[in-house]
Amino acid sequence: MDSRQLATWVRLTAVLELLPGILDAQLRKDSGLTHFEYYVLAMLSESPERSLRMSELAAQTNATLPRLSHVVSRLEGRELVERYHSADDARATYARLTESGWQAVREAAPGHVETVRHHVIDALTAEQLDQLGEITETMLERLDPDEKLGPVYRRHDS
Repeated sequence: MDSRQLATWVRLTAVLELLPGILDAQLRKDSGLTHFEYYVLAMLSESPERSLRMSELAAQTNATLPRLSHVVSRLEGRELVERYHSADDARATYARLTESGWQAVREAAPGHVETVRHHVIDALTAEQLDQLGEITETMLERLDPDEKLGPVYRRHDS
């Protein structure tokens, strides 16, 4: 890499290291949730009947089934999520957002959005935001050529 490429890479690495910690700290402080727990709850909240098959939820959150199962167990312990088996296929396990889980997402969302706006959106001009959209699209074409996570990152495209 030349010096320009290296400087850009180092800055991107710094963002990738710092931003998750900032998001996690805000959610833990305000809601008692980790960023990943919030993400799981948010994915369920946006799904039909606020429910997803565990394998589909794992795919949408880019998590292994063991990691997701562990997190869902923690969320079950807090009565934010419940697991159940399909009436059509007893082998299929689903996760469903409870009313308490729905309330938790609704209460956590404003602080999370405020943090994202402060650290990312409002730090950029409209032109830079458009450029970031183009940059991330280009990177996603290489990182996810089969668009495995496409439904997740394209769900808000207009």
